[in-house]
This record gives sequence, C-alpha cells and structure tokens, in this order.
Amino acid sequence: MKKHRISFMIGIVLTVSAAVLSAVSIAFTPYDPESMDIYNRFQGPSSEHLLGTDHFGRDILSRIMSGSLVALSSALLSVTIGAVLGIALGLVAALSPKRISGILQRIIDALMAFPTILIALVLVTIAGKGILPSALAVALSIVPVFSRLVYTMILETMEKLYIRAAVSYGAGRFRIAAFHLFPPMLSRLVVQFTASIGNAILLESSLSFLGLGIQPPSTSLGMMLSEARGYVLTYPYQAIPAGIALLVIVLGFNLLGDGLSEVLERGRRGRHG
Repeated sequence: MKKHRISFMIGIVLTVSAAVLSAVSIAFTPYDPESMDIYNRFQGPSSEHLLGTDHFGRDILSRIMSGSLVALSSALLSVTIGAVLGIALGLVAALSPKRISGILQRIIDALMAFPTILIALVLVTIAGKGILPSALAVALSIVPVFSRLVYTMILETMEKLYIRAAVSYGAGRFRIAAFHLFPPMLSRLVVQFTASIGNAILLESSLSFLGLGIQPPSTSLGMMLSEARGYVLTYPYQAIPAGIALLVIVLGFNLLGDGLSEVLERGRRGRHG
C-alpha cells in the first residue's frame, strides 16, 4: 500500500475512533466526569477505574471522553467560523478593485504576522474565558489561512481561458465565482478544513492549559493536563492518558488532511493526465 494511502487510513481510524468515543460520551460515561470522591483520589488504573482517578477522585476515563467531545465540538465550531470568514474575505479581496484588495491584503498580512497563540491570548483576555470566546479566538487565527488560500487560488484560476471567455460574454464576478471558481477549489478547501481542525484542537488545549480557555464545570484535555502537572512525577497516570488522547486526535486529523491531500491530488492528475 502506498505511503499516502497508509496515512489516509491511519488518519481515518484515529479520527473515527475519537469521534465515536466523543459521541458515546453524550449518552454514557462510566462515571460523572465532574463527580468528586475525595476518599478515592489518586487511585491507579483498576477494574473499577480503568485509567484511575485524579486529585479530586474524578474518573479519568470519563473526563477524557467528555474532554474529547468538547475538543472536537469546539474545534469544528471555530474552524467553520474561521473558514466562512476567511473564504468570504479572500473572495472579496480577489474580486475587488486594486485599492480595496490592497487594503484587505494588508489586513490579512497583519493577522498572519502575529503568532497564533498571541492573537488567541489577546482575544480571550478581552472577550473573557469560556467555550465561545476561545472558539472565536481560534476562529480568528484561522481566517488568514483560508483567505490567503482562496485569494491565491482565485488569482490562479482567473488566468484560465474559460474564465476569460466567461468575462468576455458579460458574466458577473459573483456568477463566475459561484459556477467557475468554487468547484475547482472545493477539494483544497476540504483538505485545509480537515488539517485546521487538528491545529484548532491544539490551540484550544493550549488556552485551556493556561486557564484562559474552557472553564469548569466543562472538561477540557488541556485543563486536565494543567491540573495534572503538579502530580506528574508522583502520579504520572493522571497526565499520560489526557496527553495520549490529545496526541491521537491531533495526529489523526493531521494524517487525514495529508492523506486526503495526496488522494485528491493524484485523482486530479489522473483526470487531467
């Protein structure tokens, strides 16, 4: 099996496993993720608590299931918002007069010049803590990625002969965008969307680790790592499961994005070759 197909299949297995675990947590978890049991804290893995309990006696497996659901839902929300805004901004910048396009491009460049985590930290500090502010912060960091991608693809496509022909026949810019520009871009946008989910989960976890993201009583993988860092030497099983869960989810989406990119690119070459 070729390398890109192996990455694609591994990515599918990891992401589907994370999605199934998250979906199950909606209806069932072994214990209440927020139920404290001080008398049974720092319990190691056992038949009663498969991954042990934390410093408040909460079941770690239940918290990982709940945290995975929060991570995926928050990432999907933030990437969707960021993709919609970025695509709209890139479309307007590509189809507008040069002066307006230049201003929009400078805005995009300014957003890309700042480190992603810095933008998120500033926004969360201004808007406050919680799921929605952190999702909006992550979304804004994703906007320039999609806007630059759409802007570049539109400029490349506008040089095609069939686009020039449509312009010569009097077709409007938005009609050209709807019927001639977006269809060729869909595959690359899907790949970027998939890859951005892993980055969004990692960024949200970083904010939660710093105490600026998702707040209790909601559960976050980043929050779990932050809470466990004080006990990492004495009770390592508190941090390891959450770290592995975060690694698996992010790695899964990254591999899925890379594999999907290769599959779609080879399919495109096959159609045109």
